[in-house]
Amino acid sequence: MAPSRGPPPTPRHLHLTLEGHTGPVHVVRYAKGAAKYILSGGQDRTVRLFNPDLGTEIKTYKGHGYEVLSITVSPDNSKFASGGGDRSVFYWDVTTGQTIRRLAGHMGRINAVDFNADASVLASGSYDGKVNLWDLRAQGVRTPIQILDDARDSVTSLSVASNLIVTGSVDGHVRTYDLRKGELRADYLGYPVTSVLPTVDLQTVLATVLDSKVLLMDDSAGTALATFTGHRNTEYKARACFGHGEASVVCGDEDGRIWAWDLLDGKPMGANPPPKVHKKVITWVEQHPVQRGEMVSASGDGTIKVWRDRATNIGTEV
Repeated sequence: MAPSRGPPPTPRHLHLTLEGHTGPVHVVRYAKGAAKYILSGGQDRTVRLFNPDLGTEIKTYKGHGYEVLSITVSPDNSKFASGGGDRSVFYWDVTTGQTIRRLAGHMGRINAVDFNADASVLASGSYDGKVNLWDLRAQGVRTPIQILDDARDSVTSLSVASNLIVTGSVDGHVRTYDLRKGELRADYLGYPVTSVLPTVDLQTVLATVLDSKVLLMDDSAGTALATFTGHRNTEYKARACFGHGEASVVCGDEDGRIWAWDLLDGKPMGANPPPKVHKKVITWVEQHPVQRGEMVSASGDGTIKVWRDRATNIGTEV
């Protein structure tokens, strides 16, 4: 959890802006480990691979017939999966750009996808209120190996970690499935949940709700350990993430601002309010998985922005 010396500053120097998509960008994900690539998906039905150092677009993946809403990258960065309005999960080879499999089984758009630790199982969460688990080792897989159908409304987000699957849904619940024990814990937060992200130790979960709040939940007790406020998020799906070392919380809002809070005291870091950095709602923020001074944001304005700190970039402070 948070180191005692306090969190490092949130990267706020604009390194570059990526403008490859035509229309809103819904998701942007870093490659795993130290790899310097990002994958993004948008309203234009494409997934795009960028080099965030140089700002170059390396490859465009076409196959979706509707908007792309979710992406997950395999641990070895050789494969990725995407979901969206097609109601099917696309499983891709990064290098060839070809679709390896197309997994059909949902009755509504797919809002979230995530691999397990070795990418042998893929979880998909949908507007139909179901989470499907797919065995990617099986040849010719046509049906999920398990369906989690406890949500009473659209599943907006999910995260697979060790033997746990954590989901957030429009019915206001964060659900934690312990697959090893066969147990389910459901915590009602009172408002639609748009994103969930467990900490590395799996003891707490970061949940974003459509009440302009981000909550740090104790996963065993179901109580809020901290509440982060100040941003505006009442209508659109937004995603909160942890800053480097899980010492801070970062979230974009509907005014185009990127907020950051100290995890320990819940106070905003930097300017309050922070400056507006996107023209429309910020749909996704993500801290680089290992590098301290880099972060990306995606927006309804059609752009992706790469942010650095003073130690790694001489850029424009905003």
